[in-house]
Amino acid sequence: MPLESIRSLVSEDLQSTDRFIISRLESNIPMVKDVIEYVLTCGGKRVRPLVLLLSARALNHQGQKHIDLAAVIELIHTATLLHDDVVDDSTLRRGHKTANTIWGNDTSVLVGDFLYSRAFQIVVDIKHDTVLDIFAKATPFIAEGEILQLVNCNNPDTTEQFYFDVIERKTAKLFEIAAQLGATLSTESAAHIEAMRLFGLHLGLAYQLIDDALDYSQSVKETGKNVGQDISEGKTTLPLIHAMRMSKGADLELMRNAIQTGTSKNLDKILGIIESTDAIKYTAATAKQHALKAKEALSAISASPYRQALETLSDFVVSRTY
Repeated sequence: MPLESIRSLVSEDLQSTDRFIISRLESNIPMVKDVIEYVLTCGGKRVRPLVLLLSARALNHQGQKHIDLAAVIELIHTATLLHDDVVDDSTLRRGHKTANTIWGNDTSVLVGDFLYSRAFQIVVDIKHDTVLDIFAKATPFIAEGEILQLVNCNNPDTTEQFYFDVIERKTAKLFEIAAQLGATLSTESAAHIEAMRLFGLHLGLAYQLIDDALDYSQSVKETGKNVGQDISEGKTTLPLIHAMRMSKGADLELMRNAIQTGTSKNLDKILGIIESTDAIKYTAATAKQHALKAKEALSAISASPYRQALETLSDFVVSRTY
């Protein structure tokens, strides 16, 4: 499996990252420890910290700061998941009950805040002005993505452009800064830092596009979340936008009504329309375009096993089924 072979290249770095995360999440409050332990052991792919570690190694990083920042990226990602699941009222993630289902919304939000706080503590400790600046600008941008998605819930008139504005903020930005930070720690070459930033941005867009395609095309066993969850949350993602663009009459009305009411009672029929309009193929093809742009950005970076691993990661992101 490609992801395992990519991980093996930086396995020591990943283990160090996990150890560092555990060391920085010490809390005297048992509930905090319980929630964090549960969330961190629920089988995430660790793709974002992997991007940071590989980006740093591809540019010959020396030292340990890439470990600290990989941990920060994972902590921010985990915090956003805790908050997202509360906002979306999700019950399942990665095949496990969500933290809010077990401990309640209040606990999930507050533990998410705790993770954010710890992440910024680590960034400040690194004492690197550019790194601090990148984080300070990125975190409100990521929060804006979630807010934009929230205010646009149950809106069947969502455009493709608006959809991309949302996913650039809520998903691609963290990938973008992961690659950018790996480069920033390792080189002063503006061209190399920009190449890595662009790589991360396009990889993140491809990642979210495939996530949204999988929501309509894979079973709960494959993805670890409920099929058609997006429509029951009133989220208008690219497969649905494309299906509506290609439909008219009763089919179009059915989809518009499902989004407006946030119901999945006609899910089987909607899945049929999505299939017949090639909406999954369209979304996957768009993801492949971004994966290709990610790989093109890497052409500015010298060839190495680490650059090769980033290219392979681009392929994995668009070929995955979970």
